[in-house]
Amino acid sequence: MKTVVVQGGTDGIGREVALLHLRRGDTVLIVGRTASKGEAFLRAARDLDAGERAFFVAADLSLISENRRVLEQITSLFPVVDVLVMCARHCLSTRRETPEGLEETFALFYLSRFLFSHGLVDRLEKSANPIVFNVAGPGDRQVVRWHDLQYTQDYHGAAALGYNGRLVDLLAVSCADRYAAAGIRQVMFHPGVVSTSFSGEYDEQTAAQVELLKLAGKSLAESLAQLVPCLDNPPPEPLSAFVEGRRIQLHPSLFDADDAKRLHDITEKLLAR
Repeated sequence: MKTVVVQGGTDGIGREVALLHLRRGDTVLIVGRTASKGEAFLRAARDLDAGERAFFVAADLSLISENRRVLEQITSLFPVVDVLVMCARHCLSTRRETPEGLEETFALFYLSRFLFSHGLVDRLEKSANPIVFNVAGPGDRQVVRWHDLQYTQDYHGAAALGYNGRLVDLLAVSCADRYAAAGIRQVMFHPGVVSTSFSGEYDEQTAAQVELLKLAGKSLAESLAQLVPCLDNPPPEPLSAFVEGRRIQLHPSLFDADDAKRLHDITEKLLAR
């Protein structure tokens, strides 16, 4: 049986992946900010007679300090992590900074995944088949804002999500290069439009668009059917990417190793402050 960590596992795709693994007999720890949703997951686990294998850690993953606290809890609980699934993101129509002084989408969508990807390596490398699975948006073509990584100029909520997905692409490139020898495979997955809660805080116009997307999006069951084969049997290469279950090429201009290293170095300096 596997040990699975799901970052952003209290809702939507993350929750469905967590419940799937519980049904399979795996041990699952989810992380999310809403205590009531975490408790609902634990109740669902008890209904599956899997309560002893289900864990919930409440945390605001837009805070670096909270990420580090959660990582300490995970490493104290589990000697091995087999699968790390990362889903956490939250759309903000208006730019906002965290109490730590970071743009919130950048902190939650990118920095949190950076911290988890590197912070659990010692547990992942002990697995026979370690996988890091990012539910993001591989292949976004936005230009990296090297002199404005935290989107201080011309901020747009939806664009910020795509942009930070672009940064997560480079994170995966860097991790694939660093941890390929440990057998850790990085898998990027774009689910397309799925009828979830669309976690976010929206202006009136965007909120109306979101409601239409909820009506038009595929069901969670349909999305999971596309996702599960990519998670269960990813390609042997250190890095692969999929859109709605279809494998895509890693375009050199978007998955550039030099850009990935540059972003990694900038991020390390930012976290060291």
